[in-house]
Formats: sequence, structure tokens, C-alpha cells
Amino acid sequence: MTTDATKAVPIDGRELVDERLVIWYFLAALAYLAASMLGGLLMALQLVRWNPLMDIELLSPGRWRMIHTNAIAYGFLANSFLGALHWSVPRLTLKPVASRELSYFIFLAWQVVVVSTAVGIMFGQAQGIEWGETPVWIDPLALAGLALVAFNFFVPIGRTKGPLYVTLWYFMAAFVWTFLTYAMGNFLPQYFVPGTSGGAIAGLFIHDLVGLFVTPLGWGLMYYFVPIMLGKPIWSHGLSLVGFWGLAFFYPLNGIHHFLYTPIPMFLQYGAVIATVAVELVVTTVIINFFGTIWGSSRALVTNLPLRWFYTGMIFYFLTCLQCSMQVTLTFQALIHFTDWVVGHAHLVMFGVFSMWLLGIMTYLFPRLLHTDWYSRELCEWHYWLSAGGLLVMASDLILLGVFQGYWWGSLQPWDVSTNGSTPFWIIRVFAGLAMLAGQLCFFYNLYMTWQSSRVVARNAAIAYPAT
Repeated sequence: MTTDATKAVPIDGRELVDERLVIWYFLAALAYLAASMLGGLLMALQLVRWNPLMDIELLSPGRWRMIHTNAIAYGFLANSFLGALHWSVPRLTLKPVASRELSYFIFLAWQVVVVSTAVGIMFGQAQGIEWGETPVWIDPLALAGLALVAFNFFVPIGRTKGPLYVTLWYFMAAFVWTFLTYAMGNFLPQYFVPGTSGGAIAGLFIHDLVGLFVTPLGWGLMYYFVPIMLGKPIWSHGLSLVGFWGLAFFYPLNGIHHFLYTPIPMFLQYGAVIATVAVELVVTTVIINFFGTIWGSSRALVTNLPLRWFYTGMIFYFLTCLQCSMQVTLTFQALIHFTDWVVGHAHLVMFGVFSMWLLGIMTYLFPRLLHTDWYSRELCEWHYWLSAGGLLVMASDLILLGVFQGYWWGSLQPWDVSTNGSTPFWIIRVFAGLAMLAGQLCFFYNLYMTWQSSRVVARNAAIAYPAT
């Protein structure tokens, strides 16, 4: 009887969530975000011949570019997702993770993976696959880490009784897909499938890392946080499941659309085009679902800053997918192939969508984790506007430049025409990147001051209610 009564007591979220670990993950993510943005800035300066680190081989632009992309994927995104998962999974399942000690071990091991990857790249040990440049000796450790992550979260999900909310469907799929995708991109081309076939697999890997690692976790977190902030359920659970199964069936073949007009067999290229068009329809259902959810509550976009981050990312997501539907056609691909259009598209996806969602989550969670309000609402606004405005300028600038470059190259103009014509666009890119960096500096300073405020609040509470 006593045991039953104990079970009936509502479970406090703070008992389930290790808030200190969530903070650690978020701080690590922000450190990698800063490193990645500095790497991107160095690349941008290199293009306009303002590189301040000339003749330093270890900091050469080719190496910094890989550190820039890897720090975003495995440093910022992965750590942010892990922090958000440690917050959301225990609350959704009402069960703690399999082992808190394992969570801390994964945290430390993952930082070793990310830092070792950066060091390996700087010393020239990179593999020749985009986002798969991790040195070969890191790959087994990274794969073991992903398996431990899956185990740690599958245990509480497996102990849940009754139907699972769609967020948990996305999380479970992401744990499996990420493990398989990482193994595919880092082992198959390196050891088993060289040459053109390896190129096809590399294409799948690049895109699947976005679609089967970042996308399901991003969508899953949106399905968790948006209804909470709006105080009402998601508009259509049916559409949410359409999005899930559509992603599962159509996304894995998308990646080869990065290799149109290459020696890869045309039937594979056509298959990628068809699968991409199918995914665009699936994505449209997800976007409709989220805008249906906020229907009648749009005023919240002004007053609720995290929600504004989410829906700004949703608009960029729509623009990104619209781009995809254009650039996978063979006609348009012939124009923008290998141009800065692709670079603009990549920034629109990774910063405009997923980074914005994660920064919105951090804007929502940090006051709850530190148990005090943000130090400055105005700095939060600066963070948002500089990030969103800078990204919009940068992406628009590079996408437009890609069209110009395509016409210059297609009309067989001398190479100087292309580089000289690109320079004004690249200068705009530098200043847009500086604006985005300034936005993050506002966030870092605001976070530091909020942390200081939380210490004062805790100290005052200790004085008012001394321990007995």
C-alpha cells in the first residue's frame, strides 16, 4: 500500500533531468559554434585576399574550411542535440536515462572525438569525404559513442507504457539512422567501395547526415517544444506521421542529387531527382502542420522570442526546400553546378534552419537551467536580429552570385571575369558573417551576465534559507 502511494506521487521534471549536464552540453556546443564561425570568417577573408594568417600551414584555409564544417556538425549541432535530448526524453517518458554516469562519459568522450578530429585535420590526416574528414583512427571511437548514445536513450523510451508521442518516433529513428549513416560514409568509401561507386556513397552520406541525423532530431524537438510554448497540441498528428514515414521512405536516396552530371549512372541520378521531389512534398506537410499549430496565436511571434527563432527557422526551411526542388532539376543544375549557390544553400540549411531552432531552444532553456531570467531582453533581441539578418544577407548574396557565376562559366568567359565579378559579393559575405558573429557575441555576453545573476540569486536564497 505504501509503495502504491509512493508511485502515485507526480514526478518532478528536475528529478529526471540532470540540468548540470544539459548546461555542459550547451556550453560545449557554443564553444564549437564560436570556433566554427571564426573558421568561416577566415575562409571569407581568404576569398577577398584579406587573410590575416598567411603562410601558416596549420591554419591554412583548406584545413580551416574542414574544421568550420566539422565543428558545426559534430561540435555545435551534436552537442546541442544531446543537451536537448537530456532535457526532453526524460520529461516525455517520465523515466531517467539508462545511466547518468554513462551520460557524463559520453559527454567527455564526444568532446575527445570532436577535438581530436580538429587536431587531425590540422595535421593533414583528413579523409577525402565532405563531413567524413574525421581521421580514420577516430571513426571507431565515434561509432562506439553513437551506439552508447542510442542505448542511453532507448532504455527510458523502451520502458514507456502506451503509445509514443511523435517526437520519440523521430528520436528513435535518428539514433539508428545516424549510426548507420556515419558507418556508411566513414568506412565504405575508405575500405570497401572506392572510385565512382565510392563517390555515389559519399553523396548519400553528405545528404543523409543532414536528412537522417539533423532533420529527425530537429523535427522531433520542434514537435516537443512548439506545443509547449503555444499551450496547445500540434495541429495534426496524422500529418506528423506522414512526415515521419515520408522521411523514412524517400530521404535515403536523395543524396546522389549532389552528383548530377558526374560519372554516376544516370538511372541513379534520375532516382535521386524523383526521391527529392517526393521529399519536398513530405516537407510541405510538416511546414503546414507547424503553421496550422500557430494559427490564431501569431501574436506569440512578437512576444515569445524562442518561438520566433523556431518559426524564422521554419520560413528558412521552406525557402531551403524550394531551392532544393529547383536545383535537382537537370536544367537548373547545369547552371548552378559547383557555384556559390550551393554554399548559400548550405548556410541557409545549417544556420538558417537547424542552428536557429537550437539557439531558440537555448534561449528558452537557459533561464530555466540557471533559474533566473535573462540578464537583458534587449541583448536577446540583438542576438536574434543580427543572426537572422546576417544570415538572410549572406544566403541571398551567395545564391545570387551562384547564378552569375553559372552564366560566366557557361558563356566561357575568362576566369578573371568570374573572380573579379565575384569579389563584391564575397565582400558582402564578410560583413554578413561579421553581423552573425556579433549576434553570437551578444548571446555569449548575455549568458555570462545571466549566469552571474543566477549566482547572486542562489547566494541570497542561501542567506534567506540557511541549511539546517
